[in-house]
Amino acid sequence: MASLWHRIVLQNFWLKLISLLMAIALWRAVAISPIAEVELKVPIEFRNLPDNLEIDSASFTEAQVRVRGPERAIHRLDPSDVRAEVDLSNVQPGERTFDLTARHVQVPQDLEVVQIIPGQFHLSFDNRDTRTVEVRPRVTGSFAGNMHVAQVIADPPTIMVTGPRRRVEALEAASTDPVDASGTMNRASFLTQVFVADPLIQVVHPRPIQVTVIMEGAAQEKKKE
Repeated sequence: MASLWHRIVLQNFWLKLISLLMAIALWRAVAISPIAEVELKVPIEFRNLPDNLEIDSASFTEAQVRVRGPERAIHRLDPSDVRAEVDLSNVQPGERTFDLTARHVQVPQDLEVVQIIPGQFHLSFDNRDTRTVEVRPRVTGSFAGNMHVAQVIADPPTIMVTGPRRRVEALEAASTDPVDASGTMNRASFLTQVFVADPLIQVVHPRPIQVTVIMEGAAQEKKKE
């Protein structure tokens, strides 16, 4: 018994005592650490959206999250450490309201969520659709007095877009970034990008668009006549 007591208590006694004192000091530091709060803007991450659906809401959702905990932990907190996640695996086309509670927010250990604004948010969903639309180039510039733009050719002339069905069906065409054709006397080609004004519609396989601008003057018009 004495040998067992010696091994447990007396062997490396000073090392064990120092470790005990350090543990007590750490516990006291944690126990008496002042409590602090911080408010963070957190984007809401949507998980498990069914493959055939799209979110049909123009505004991007974020939450104001108030977090409480030991002051030392609050000072070390990085905004990326706080995440709000909502599971969309069971949604159907149409509108739906979601509750946003502390169980949807992940925070580091020792911290707790004390307030979330908004406590609810609203989303609408639509089936995903894909279709081909015309590319309409935008040409700007100043030209000689007798010259004007006679024809504009886009290559490729169409692109494929995808997004919520209602929005895709309402889309008439895609546009290019403005092409400045100032000083063009005959024809000139420019490389530019295409875009869709609706932020919820995406271009499938985006690529540069070649825009060819063909000019015509008064003399050429008279020859045609």
